[in-house]
Amino acid sequence: MIERSLVVIKPDGVKRSLTGNIIRRFEQTGLKIVGMKMVWVDKGFARKHYKAHAGKSFFKDLVAFLSEGPVVAFAVEGVHAVDNVRKLVGPTSPSDAPPGTIRGDFAHLSMKYASQTGSGGKNIIHASGSLQEA
Repeated sequence: MIERSLVVIKPDGVKRSLTGNIIRRFEQTGLKIVGMKMVWVDKGFARKHYKAHAGKSFFKDLVAFLSEGPVVAFAVEGVHAVDNVRKLVGPTSPSDAPPGTIRGDFAHLSMKYASQTGSGGKNIIHASGSLQEA
């Protein structure tokens, strides 16, 4: 089934100039980029994006992190795009992400470290977790 999925390169990925390498990974898998935009996320949008984490100790850090610099948001399209994007991105925590995934290759901070230091979970990228979220 042809699906679309949202991908967001977070401020840490943009700041480290990883955008081109990350986009290339999606193109090399055969997923088609059907829309792209670089934007600054305001705190209100960041709060909505992370609403599932509202009330948790790290929520404020997540909101601050997502709004600290520009992000590159894009939509990809392809067969089973949501699952394929999740496999390519890797687990949320970079310390759990195997080599060959975007987080495994480019991210290096564990979620535990991010929580202890208030660094907001710098894990390079967001990808839709389900068709409903996509």
